[in-house]
Amino acid sequence: MINNRLHTTAGVKDYLPAECALKTEIENKVKAVFDSYNYKCIITPMFEYMEVYEGTGSVDAKRMYKFVDRDGSILALRPDVTPAIARIAATAYDKADLPFRFSYVGNAFRYNESYQGKLREFTQAGIELIGVNSVEADAEAISVAINSLLAVGIDDFRIDIANVDFLKGVLEEADISNELCEAITDSVIEKNYVGVCDIIKDLDISDKLRNLFNDLPLLIGEIDVLDSAKALVTNEKSINAIEYMRRLYDLLDACGYAKYISFDLSVTGHFDYYTGIVFRAYTRGTGFSVIDGGRYDRLVGSYGASYPAVGFAVKVNDIMSVLAGRDGYGRTVSADYLTVFNDEGRATAMKEADRLRKSGYVVEMGLYGFDIEGSIAYARKNGIKKVLCFEGQNKTEIDTKEAQ
Repeated sequence: MINNRLHTTAGVKDYLPAECALKTEIENKVKAVFDSYNYKCIITPMFEYMEVYEGTGSVDAKRMYKFVDRDGSILALRPDVTPAIARIAATAYDKADLPFRFSYVGNAFRYNESYQGKLREFTQAGIELIGVNSVEADAEAISVAINSLLAVGIDDFRIDIANVDFLKGVLEEADISNELCEAITDSVIEKNYVGVCDIIKDLDISDKLRNLFNDLPLLIGEIDVLDSAKALVTNEKSINAIEYMRRLYDLLDACGYAKYISFDLSVTGHFDYYTGIVFRAYTRGTGFSVIDGGRYDRLVGSYGASYPAVGFAVKVNDIMSVLAGRDGYGRTVSADYLTVFNDEGRATAMKEADRLRKSGYVVEMGLYGFDIEGSIAYARKNGIKKVLCFEGQNKTEIDTKEAQ
C-alpha cells in the first residue's frame, strides 16, 4: 500500500534545486522581454469565485478544482490567468487609460482525466494587450512571443497562425445546424479529420465546400497556403479572415520574423473566447505547444467593460522540458567561498562572511567543525572556489584548485 505522506499526488511535482534554477532562469528571461515592451506585471489571486471563470469560454468547469468557502460560496483554483486579468481591466481601470499592457507569471490548475504526463499544477508567463483591435496589436503580441522563445535560447521553432473566422465562415456558408457545426468544430480541434469527413459525407453541400472540408488537414504551411484556402471559399467572413492573416504576415515579415511563421487554417483555439487570430508555438523536445495565444474581443465585456484584447501564455514547464540538459541551463549557483573555523574564530568568520555577501559574493558557512582537508574536498565536490580558514584571529585563504 502506498504511503501518501511520502508522495505527491498525480499532476503535481517537487522542484529540486537544479529544476528551480532552470525554471527561475526561464521566467526571468521571459519577463525581461515583457518589460522591454512595457508590459506591467500584475498578480491575480490563486483562487476566486467560480463565477469569475464560469461562462467565459475558458476552461470547462469539469476541469477546474473547486471547493466551498465557509459562507457557502463556490471557489475555484485559477485554471487560466486571462479571465482574472480581464476582470481587473474591467473593474480596476478607467477607459481613459487604454490601452492596458499587463504581464504575469503564475501557476494555474486544471484537472486532466487522461493524465498523459500533463501537470495539473503548472506555470504560465504571459501578456495581455487590452483596448486595441488592430493588425498591429496582433503583430506585437506574436513578436513578443517570438522574442520570448529567442530569449530563453530556443530558435528552432515555428508559430502556427490561424483565424477562427475562417472556419466560422465556412460553417456559415455550409448552412448546417448548430449541432453539426459544433460536432465539426470539436473534430477539427481534436485533429480528427476522419470524423469531419464522416459528418459531411451525407450533407447537402456544394462540391467545393466538401473538398474544403476534406482538404482541411492540408491547409497547413507557408504563406502560399492562404492562396490555396482563398480559392476554396466564397463567403466574405472567410475571405476577410485570409486577407487579415496576409496583412499580419506582411507586418511580421517586415520585422524579420517570417522564418518563424506558418499557417494552420484548421486551428480554432482551445478556448471558446477566441474571436480572431489564434496562434501556437511548437519546437522540438515536446509533443505540445509551448505558447498558446490569440485575440479575445468579447471576454472583457463579460465583466462589464467592452474592450478588445489579445494575449498569449508561455508554458514554462514545457519550455523546461525542452531546455533540460542543455549546456548552461539549470545549473545551481556555486558559492564563491566556504568558511571553516574553530571556536575562537567563529565570530570573525561570521562577520567576514557577512562583509563578503554585501560585496556581492556567495558565501557558505562550514558547519562541521575545523576540518580543513574535509572542507577542501567538500568545496571541490560542490564547485566552491575558495576556502577561508579562521583560527582565532588568523585568516587563511585556500584556492581549492591549487590546494594539495
